[in-house]
Amino acid sequence: MEQFIVSARKYRPTNFESLIGQENISTTLKNSITRGQLAHAYLFCGPRGVGKTSAARIFAKTINCLNPSQGLEPCGECESCLSFDQGRSYNIYELDAASNNSVEDIRTLTDKVRIPPQIGKYCVYIIDEVHMLSTSAFNAFLKTLEEPPRHAVFILATTEKHKILPTILSRCQTFDFNRITIEGIVRNLTQIAEKEGISISQEALHIIARKADGAMRDALTLFDQTVAFCGTNISYEDVVKNLNVLDYDYYFSLTENFLSGDFTSALMTFDTILTKGFNSLHFISGLSSHFRDLIVCKNATSRVLAELAPSIAQKYQQMAATCSLPFLYEALSITTSCEAAYKSSGNVRLLIEFALMKLSNIATKVFMGETRQEATTPVRAIPTPQPHQATTTTQSTPQNSTQEREVAPEQPVKREGPAEIKISSESPVAEKATTKETPVTTPEKVETNSASKEDENPIEFKPFEFSFGDESKPEKSPDKIPATPVVETPKPKRKGLSIKDILGQSSANQQEQGSVEDVVNQEVTKTSQADLQKSWDKIAAAETAQRFAITLSSSSPEIQEDGCTVVFKVKNILQKDWIEKNRSIKMENFLREDLNNQHIKLHIEIIPEKEKDRSTPYMPIEKAKILLQSYPELMELQKEIDLDVK
Repeated sequence: MEQFIVSARKYRPTNFESLIGQENISTTLKNSITRGQLAHAYLFCGPRGVGKTSAARIFAKTINCLNPSQGLEPCGECESCLSFDQGRSYNIYELDAASNNSVEDIRTLTDKVRIPPQIGKYCVYIIDEVHMLSTSAFNAFLKTLEEPPRHAVFILATTEKHKILPTILSRCQTFDFNRITIEGIVRNLTQIAEKEGISISQEALHIIARKADGAMRDALTLFDQTVAFCGTNISYEDVVKNLNVLDYDYYFSLTENFLSGDFTSALMTFDTILTKGFNSLHFISGLSSHFRDLIVCKNATSRVLAELAPSIAQKYQQMAATCSLPFLYEALSITTSCEAAYKSSGNVRLLIEFALMKLSNIATKVFMGETRQEATTPVRAIPTPQPHQATTTTQSTPQNSTQEREVAPEQPVKREGPAEIKISSESPVAEKATTKETPVTTPEKVETNSASKEDENPIEFKPFEFSFGDESKPEKSPDKIPATPVVETPKPKRKGLSIKDILGQSSANQQEQGSVEDVVNQEVTKTSQADLQKSWDKIAAAETAQRFAITLSSSSPEIQEDGCTVVFKVKNILQKDWIEKNRSIKMENFLREDLNNQHIKLHIEIIPEKEKDRSTPYMPIEKAKILLQSYPELMELQKEIDLDVK
């Protein structure tokens, strides 16, 4: 029975052409040989299984070959090539720095460097895993590495470049080896399978290549393992079963469950995966890769980044067409967050199951019963128009025309039919609203009925909105005076205004404003402190902002001598600015309606430093003193055991 040789050794590269995935390094080394510009020290670094040691051997064999080919490949027939292939060459030395990392081992190597080559031009010293050398060994190697004999060439190979001393790195030409692509691994495995007479599908080769993670040696090892399990006829299902890899169908089925919101089926699929012995971390990591592949398959340009077998890539394209990009972005965010929290979680199964539940709820934008509420934007409108006097034409009150009111969008101002002028006996002077700029006819006769007092029932106070009355509901006891209907005339075309016209309008407005202010100042309804406090308590009870409600209840407003100015004092400038920005106008409007006083003005002031209450304890020592004063037993205990109050 012939002795079996693993594929990683049997099909190890023997020339630059068979060095897969490192074409740039092969070209550079061959050009340096052609031009005769060989360096005395090289450093090959990169991940495992990508061909660092193989490239070093090929390079050493080529520079000593007596009859190289035109493509600068070793002939394999000269004495130097034969001795190297048979393992009896004295011109090429290999040293494993993992087991020979002491100073004595480096001194033995430096002693050999003085011996010239027997066959060929160079003595090549290959030091594998050079990062394992001790610091003393590195220092002993520095001088020889910097100024070796002309016939000596050093090739250092390592997977951990960062562990090498900078003084060593500065003396070497560094070559960084790349990970081998999935296509490169599949192409090489296909050639090896043909040579060995093994039938294997492309999907199975892609599974092996993805499992190898860019290392050709690992791919060849997995290939041998699969052949030992399946024989010469290898299918996709056999590879998945042998290598313990999750099938793509699991991920496709889970994606369909996520799109339909069926979290029950998703949880059952996850339980089946765990029952078969798969690692839950590998599952969630594979799910993240699955969503990533779906994202790149959404675009024809980026499909090459998926690196999938043709049949699998077609399935991904079909699935990607049914998934929206927002869904895939959110799903990838959930899986990566779950993967990041995996190691710190005490119950990893619950963590992953909760992630599956959230994935099932993406399509409906509902996350575990959480809904989003959008705040309605208040619409600014003009208050309900009221007349100034029964015998005068409607005019706008300057005091209220400059202030804007906020009402809900469901309360538009409607005017239908002839307008009714309402006058209250308690407030002879009422607000006047701005009407359309159309001429209004003056009523010839006005009939006034006896006024009756309005009911004293307070209006409903709702959080964040204040009612200004509903025009659809009639007043309980108003004085109604029928007015002539408003006749709207076509609006004349606007022409340019002269300075004379502007000055005339300004003087007329000033005269009108002065007359109205005189009338307003004649009769003012004064509000008492008790009535103000009742209305203030209503505002505090209806306020939904807890901190602001506490602020309203902790201090009482004060009514000034004029009976219309309300002063409320706060502790700092932040409270003052917030109230003036968010609540001042609403509170002022409510007080006017509730107190039946349209002249109410709210002023927010800051309490002076001397008036602030300093009795509230803040520091621990202040709290301790209050406890001692309140409980004599604590004071006696302090004296007995001699405690210090801090």
